[in-house]
Formats: sequence, structure tokens, C-alpha cells
Amino acid sequence: MGVRLRGAILAKQIFCKSVSATNKRASVSADVPKGFLAVYVGESQKKRFMVPVSYLDQPSFQALLSKAEEEFGFDHPMGGLTIPCREDTFFHVTSGLHKS
Repeated sequence: MGVRLRGAILAKQIFCKSVSATNKRASVSADVPKGFLAVYVGESQKKRFMVPVSYLDQPSFQALLSKAEEEFGFDHPMGGLTIPCREDTFFHVTSGLHKS
């Protein structure tokens, strides 16, 4: 349980710092529905996806967030949360997550 709580706190910190950096560059986009966040995925060509915020407490999604933190810190080149993985990897990880 302690590991899961620590992971959830890490995910929240990454998300909050990313949102803070994004808000400094531009106002929050009106096309992101409440309860979702926009992420950019891809290795060379980045594609934008909407994911439910409920994914933030899922260990497999937290692994993607950790990878993003390692590569970009909290300065994401697309102005939003960028996840440095292939689209098929992103689909594989998120397809197994439950939308709550």
C-alpha cells in the first residue's frame, strides 16, 4: 500500500508541475474536457491524446510519467505533458486501464 501511495503522490507532483509549466506558456485549452488531460505521445511525430485523470493512480501509467520526467523533467517541448514512447506502447499500456 505504501508503494501505491508513493506512486500516486509522484504522479500528482508530475502532473501538477507539468500543468504549472503549461499554464505559464499558454492558458489552459478549452478543448480538454473536465476529468481529462492532454498528453503528447510519439518518438518523432507527436500525437495528442486525451486520457482520464483516473489513469494517474495506475502503476503502468505512472511508469510512463516517470519516463517522461526522466527525459524532459518538467519542461515539455510541446507545451503539455509529453510521453516519450511509441504510440503502440502507449495504446498497450492504456488499453488495460479502467476509466473510473
